[in-house]
Amino acid sequence: MQITSFLVLEEAPPILLIAIGLDNGCIYCIKGDIARERITRFKLQVDSSSGEGNSSVTGLGFRLDGQALLLFAVTPNSVSLFSMQNQPPRRQLLDQIGCNVNSVAMSDRSELIIGRPEAVYFYEVDGRGPCWAFEGEKKFLGWYRGYLLCVIADQRNGKNTFNIYDLKNRLIAHSLVVKEVSHMLCEWGNIILIMTDKSALCIGEKDMESKLDMLFKKNLYTVAINLVQTQQADASATAEVLRKYGDHLYSKQDYDEAMAQYIHTIGHLEPSYVIQKFLDAQRIYNLTNYLENLHEKGLASKDHTTLLLNCYTKLKDVEKLNVFIKSEDGVGEHKFDVETAIRVCRAANYHEHAMYVAKKAGRHEWYLKILLEDLGRYDEALQYISSLEPSQAGVTVKEYGKILIEHKPAETINILMRLCTEDIELAKRVTSNGGYLSMLPSPVDFLNIFIHHPQSLMDFLEKYTDKVKDSPAQVEIHNTLLELYLSIDLNFPSISQVNNGTDFNIKARTASNGKLAVDGKNSSIEKDMLERREKGLRLLKSAWPADLEHPLYDVDLAIILCEMNAFKEGLLYLYEKMKLFKEVIACYMQVHDHEGLIACCKRLGDSGKGGDPTLWADLLKYFGELGEDCSKEVKEVLTYIERDDILPPIIVLQTLSRNPCLTLSVIKDYIARNLEQESKLIEEDRRAIEKYQEDTMAMRKEIQDLRTNARIFQLSKCTACTFTLDLPAVHFMCMHSFHQRCLGDNEKECPECAPEYRSVMEMKRSLEQNSKDQDQFFQQVKSSKDGFSVIAEYFGKGVISKTSNGSTGTARSDSISSSSGF
Repeated sequence: MQITSFLVLEEAPPILLIAIGLDNGCIYCIKGDIARERITRFKLQVDSSSGEGNSSVTGLGFRLDGQALLLFAVTPNSVSLFSMQNQPPRRQLLDQIGCNVNSVAMSDRSELIIGRPEAVYFYEVDGRGPCWAFEGEKKFLGWYRGYLLCVIADQRNGKNTFNIYDLKNRLIAHSLVVKEVSHMLCEWGNIILIMTDKSALCIGEKDMESKLDMLFKKNLYTVAINLVQTQQADASATAEVLRKYGDHLYSKQDYDEAMAQYIHTIGHLEPSYVIQKFLDAQRIYNLTNYLENLHEKGLASKDHTTLLLNCYTKLKDVEKLNVFIKSEDGVGEHKFDVETAIRVCRAANYHEHAMYVAKKAGRHEWYLKILLEDLGRYDEALQYISSLEPSQAGVTVKEYGKILIEHKPAETINILMRLCTEDIELAKRVTSNGGYLSMLPSPVDFLNIFIHHPQSLMDFLEKYTDKVKDSPAQVEIHNTLLELYLSIDLNFPSISQVNNGTDFNIKARTASNGKLAVDGKNSSIEKDMLERREKGLRLLKSAWPADLEHPLYDVDLAIILCEMNAFKEGLLYLYEKMKLFKEVIACYMQVHDHEGLIACCKRLGDSGKGGDPTLWADLLKYFGELGEDCSKEVKEVLTYIERDDILPPIIVLQTLSRNPCLTLSVIKDYIARNLEQESKLIEEDRRAIEKYQEDTMAMRKEIQDLRTNARIFQLSKCTACTFTLDLPAVHFMCMHSFHQRCLGDNEKECPECAPEYRSVMEMKRSLEQNSKDQDQFFQQVKSSKDGFSVIAEYFGKGVISKTSNGSTGTARSDSISSSSGF
């Protein structure tokens, strides 16, 4: 027997499977570790029915199909398949036609390849597969890196041709006339042909770049594309081939097919390269197609979106624009830049599309911008704002509130009220210290949208304050309301703009009675202003409750507003509330409201009710410098000055003497009463002086008598116990006598006279101490009606006398000695 074919399968070294094909149609198999002689031998019968010359095994091939090991066996008359996992192996006949020796090979996909004169056949496990028709006797067949290798004998000229077939691209990659070949093998990355004359031919594969250059020169771009795809080249290399193919088609003016190639380069080729080629108006359809694919793959920039939308608008292709903008797949917002799409659609007057994009992307500011600025659909804009979350609604109202207030003031105010007041209890959150933190927006945040519409602002703030009584921003709200209430033409004083551009010719003036009057052509305007001022006065009073030291508004701002707008009632209230009584009467003096001035002093000048009596002195000074006849008022003022003894008569005379219009008759009765009162006081003082002089003379005489004459004590009873006085007895110079036992051991003062003496000494000591407290002295002088009497009292008691200390010490020594003598 002769070996006709030989094959080795190295499953897991050193385990081998060797298949030896014999010329008798048998396959001798050896399996196991040959080096250790742990092997198994068995035979496979391929074909025994034919004659001896035609049953030799001409080719073998192993195939691993999952865990199953299969063996192809070829004879000249058959193609068989053995399942090696079966014991014994099971044979399956695939074809009843075989081939000769050297015409069998295995592809890289484990397909059996058989060469016959008419064609080359491929076999799978289930039988014959595709075939390729190559005429000529196939002397040698092989497979190398996806190429079919074949040595074909040409019977006509007796020459042998070696062909390398690229089956996928359906071309002959290489063809060469060779001598008689004895062996063909593929090793070391090359194809080696061994000739019968002992020579060898080595054929190497060109690199990819060389192959492509050759194909490009022949304009075989389709083959080049298939080549790079077959060789599994990287995507950038494939894109480069596609680009060159597209450039070739573009040069032939086959724009549609060129664009088809360029589309495949998306992601690798710079889009601007393609876009520049198709910017011509005649190629706008191709450009649109390219840009659409660019967006589908998510590689479009803002400029690409702009260009695509401009293409749609130029073509007026609303259907495609709808597909692009309103795609129902939910990924439209990821395919293009939202802001760019909105801007381009707006510019092309496709407002509905722009609104759709803005709404779908949640760009509320753009949606409202289109509704308000482009379409003027204010009701729809308000409805849209109402449907938003409170935080988003607040932001949009701040942005577009000016337009809404101008066209829909009432509806806008209702939205603001809902934003600032709805669900107040739910919007409060308990803080860590037990207080409340409001999460609602403040009306102050929306003041800027009312800049040209103060009437709407006033309505909004009034509604808010009626509903919310404890707003954190109530000070700012009250300040703004005061500014609106007190302004003459319902404008912010800081903004010199007349409402709605109309000049009402309103002039504020103060009448002689202190009331504010208005000169205007329209009585309704005057009525509105007076109503606002009444509201302003009510606000000034209600926002400053009696239990608060400071009001719920800025006092300084309120005073400035009242001054600027000549609002006397509010100014008087503020001054009086702040106890600035002199400023109150200054307001009356400024408008020469004498009746109100006197009434104000009656109310504010009563010290018993916390008033300031010096207001009467200021009032007298005012009338003294008035320069007109005000006799009636002066007499009334003098009545209160005299009643409370506010000013000395000499000051009254000096003050009134400055008014040349006043006669002596005005103060005649006042002076007469004061002179009479002074006369009485003088007489009382004279009598008191005479009494003090008599007492002083008696004291001096007693002192002299004590110094020069003996004192006779004639008391027979003890002053303390009233029993008969017996020895030992103690006699004091005050003529009181006591039993020694009634006084105690250390008694050196008369028990009867000592308390009175101590009180006098204590009073003197207190006065001496007070003399060192200058602040107290000046406070007494300032608070007293007659400061001179306070000073005289201090001098009279010897408190501020230069010799007070020495005389005090002497008097005390004399008293002790006199009270302790016997």
